[in-house]
Amino acid sequence: MILAYGVANLLQSAAAARTTVHHTFDPGLLVRLAGQRTYLLGLGCQVLGFVLAFLAREDLPLFLVQASVAAGLGVTALLGVVILKWSLPVAEIGLLALLLVGIAGLVHSAKPAPARPLGAFAVAMLALSVLVIAASGFFAVRLQGALGSVVLGSLAGVGFSAAAIAARPLANEHTVGGFFANPLLYLLVVHSLVGQLLLGLAMQRGSTTAAVAAMDAGGAVPAAVVGLLLLGDQIHPGRGWLGALGFVITLVAVIGLTRYAEPQHHHATAEACRPEKKKTPLRPAATSR
Repeated sequence: MILAYGVANLLQSAAAARTTVHHTFDPGLLVRLAGQRTYLLGLGCQVLGFVLAFLAREDLPLFLVQASVAAGLGVTALLGVVILKWSLPVAEIGLLALLLVGIAGLVHSAKPAPARPLGAFAVAMLALSVLVIAASGFFAVRLQGALGSVVLGSLAGVGFSAAAIAARPLANEHTVGGFFANPLLYLLVVHSLVGQLLLGLAMQRGSTTAAVAAMDAGGAVPAAVVGLLLLGDQIHPGRGWLGALGFVITLVAVIGLTRYAEPQHHHATAEACRPEKKKTPLRPAATSR
């Protein structure tokens, strides 16, 4: 799952960088991205990661699975350095190492157990949260640069977190009829689509690492809290301190990555908006997508 999400982040960010920057909350961005082979490959990797994460949520607590998704950011950064020649500051390398330490603490503290079912009120709140996240994205899409990447990435994380909350009890549904009749399935799909759109918008605005780190930070806390309070997620006796420490370390690492991450892609549309030193009125500036 970690490897699949890491490759997906890299491929999708490259595709988002080649697409004209969207300044509105327009689902058409997903259609335009789907026209690129790179994005479709990345989407395939993300679907694979999603399926593996879904299977993991059948027994593993959300605080472990969602934090482990954040480790995909390390794979993205390393592949970016090797393949795309990204620059990786020393501070960012240290934060990636800290991220792995936090994940290790969570793995050692988590106790596997099936999830409790969600009540009707919790399901209604998940449905309402779709509207809240989409409305927030409608206004946040006006933000540009690093701030836009972080805010939109955080909203994407909340959307994916809601999808994870729906997936945890749904993964324990073992009959085909019950699976497709469960409203959590459709909430999972809708939240995932909204999160995917917000992540694409976030990746267009600057650093891939900042967008993904903000997504991980925004999605980790809600899922962990809901999992422990409502879904019966458990920690091994005597290891509560380790789980708490691992979660805090992981969260600090991904938030820190939003500070040190540098923009990795530069859009042709952004370049076209810069004042030119020499203007040639008879020839329009070249653009590419």
